[in-house]
Amino acid sequence: MFLFELFGLFSLSALVMWAFLMAFFFNIFVYSLGVKRNTTLLISSIIMMVSYSATDYFYTWISYYNTTYFDWAMHDAITIVSLIIAYGIVRLSSASLLYLITGLSINMFLMLSMHLDVYVYGNQEPWILWDIYLYSVNVIDLTMVVALIVDRDFLGLHKLKSKVLNYFKSKDSHVVT
Repeated sequence: MFLFELFGLFSLSALVMWAFLMAFFFNIFVYSLGVKRNTTLLISSIIMMVSYSATDYFYTWISYYNTTYFDWAMHDAITIVSLIIAYGIVRLSSASLLYLITGLSINMFLMLSMHLDVYVYGNQEPWILWDIYLYSVNVIDLTMVVALIVDRDFLGLHKLKSKVLNYFKSKDSHVVT
């Protein structure tokens, strides 16, 4: 829980929300210059900014009910579906789309794991899963922000995806035995 002690609960979530807002403003600027007009980059940054603004700790702090990890996981699932729908409408992808979907999927898995640990099993003592959750979610969030700004395959996810897909493709797929 070192990050909470260092930054505080609200300032850490505000940093991530601010970063997505800045990525959105940057992509509006790039779009207005005409550099990246035919991708889902601007739409993806809008979706991510709205999603992270809606699930910010400040907004959940003033809500009528306690927000659980399950609620955040469902927000991530809705965000993934929104990104896929945006890609389906525009039909032109950006390099950051795979990073966003992968990052949100990992975050969703970690949030469901935390929900299972805390609310289903009733665990109240911190252990390694809590630290993995805390550091991973924040690193993945900042990686998604970088992916929205840079819009490059800086971690090699697209190369990895291509290698995995090529591995599972059969060379003799048209041969019937």
